[in-house]
Amino acid sequence: MSKAKATTYSVGQRIVYPSQGVGKISAIQEKVFKDTKILYYTIYLEFSDMTVMVPVDKADELGIRAIVDKKEAERALAFISEEYAPIPSDWKLRYQMNLDLLKKGSVMDIASVVRSLYHRSKIKELPILERKLYDSALNLLQDEVSFSLGKSKETIAELIRQRLES
Repeated sequence: MSKAKATTYSVGQRIVYPSQGVGKISAIQEKVFKDTKILYYTIYLEFSDMTVMVPVDKADELGIRAIVDKKEAERALAFISEEYAPIPSDWKLRYQMNLDLLKKGSVMDIASVVRSLYHRSKIKELPILERKLYDSALNLLQDEVSFSLGKSKETIAELIRQRLES
């Protein structure tokens, strides 16, 4: 069985690191770990002001991906204003479902978490853990969509708010 070729990114490219946000590859460098040379991406994550090193051959496994194109970003924005199926009222079950979606990390999964938790919060105040999950998903969505569409995070935040309330 042949191994799928890993996606390659370049220095200066913006990427999405699931549940961490949008980052920028600042370097690709080789390090020796346990007598083995390993190639790493050095990624600066603006939102958390943190730099992480990820082995190049583990990037796909960790869900690291390129920022979505304009069409996909607009699709995610349209999605949050659509009708949706109610989510479980058991908050622990809901929390786990949404956490799993966030870990998968596609822009549509993130939009789904934002939409469902926003509407749930209109029915009843969210427990603290879910509130943090909502805030995190909202930030991830705003970040990626603002880079994809080349608009300020504030403009996108307002757009998301309008769509959620429509």
